[in-house]
Amino acid sequence: MAKTYADLLQEVKGAIRQVSLEDLKSRLDSGEELILLDVREKDEWRQGHVPGALHIPRGFLEMQSGSRLPDKDAKIVTICAGGIRSAFAAKVLQDLGYTNVESANPGYNQWKDVGYPITQPFTFTDAQLNRYSRHLLLPEVGEQGQAKLLQGRVLLLGAGGLGSPAALYLAAAGVGTIGVVDGDTVDESNLQRQVLHGLDRVGEAKVESGKRTIENLNPDVKVIAFNERLTRQNVDRIFDQDWDVIVDGLDNFATRYLVNDASVWKNIPVVHGSIFRFDGQVTTFWPHHGPCYRCLYPEPPPPELAPSCAEAGVLGVLPGAIGTLQATEAVKIVLERGDPLVGRLLQYDSLQMQFRTFKLRRNKDCPVCGDHPTITEYIDYEHFCSGG
Repeated sequence: MAKTYADLLQEVKGAIRQVSLEDLKSRLDSGEELILLDVREKDEWRQGHVPGALHIPRGFLEMQSGSRLPDKDAKIVTICAGGIRSAFAAKVLQDLGYTNVESANPGYNQWKDVGYPITQPFTFTDAQLNRYSRHLLLPEVGEQGQAKLLQGRVLLLGAGGLGSPAALYLAAAGVGTIGVVDGDTVDESNLQRQVLHGLDRVGEAKVESGKRTIENLNPDVKVIAFNERLTRQNVDRIFDQDWDVIVDGLDNFATRYLVNDASVWKNIPVVHGSIFRFDGQVTTFWPHHGPCYRCLYPEPPPPELAPSCAEAGVLGVLPGAIGTLQATEAVKIVLERGDPLVGRLLQYDSLQMQFRTFKLRRNKDCPVCGDHPTITEYIDYEHFCSGG
């Protein structure tokens, strides 16, 4: 005799272990190490879920379990709206070789009704779901990650060669707030590499030109324009705005040392980039996680050994590569994913098309981030970098 749906459900429930919502909450509250797997559909998940739950819709479970649930001996509790889909999901996982699987019964609806904690996810518009659809497909990003980006805050120092590609890709990725610091205006000589601007912007403030480009690219992004050069007088006002990460596209040593000291004292990671002729480099200075800029460069080089791009020239496409790498680092930091370039310096030789990575170590005697710092307030950076 053919089985009915009721027969099949009864058979499945008899083959798995079930856990009550009260017991599940008690175990979560006690800090028990388990994976709470929500197998509801995306639209149900968007309406709310148990804090910390992992989401794999039931229809994708067989396909995604191998990559998203790599440990087949981990404690897993499946949950759905009422306890039926989670029971079938638990049985499927058992059949796939998972050894410690339970199903919550009833499910999320009852969990919510009794007043247990829930998380209300970020609400996306239909336009945002379409715009960021390729991000949403990535398990490492998904809706939670995209929500982080849309609520993220990145400060760009410079709207020039490095700041231009970084700004474009951060905006395209959906970073919700981008601050741009630059006191310069657009010049025709900039257009060889500063892709944030155009001929119709010559003579316009770079931050205003960049703001127009970014807002045209992605209306989700709020741009905070600082039409000023970063100095000891304004650094606190600009930095004290809850930035998640700073992208450093500066071209002078005095301001780099100022940025380093301020970021160490304010505990803000800085993605540093620099370019020269055909070469570039990227690293991330993250206070209390690795070395700072002064660990790498205790003293600035003499001016004759460090000519600017205006003096030595630069390949126009080079800042595109370095600025995009900086944007990638910033996105990773906002997402809390991957391995940032902390304690590592990535060097790029465009003529040889070669990347090399060098290890960087924190200097315990560093005057700013060392064990016994001797610099605890802003100094005269111009004087320091002039060798005076």
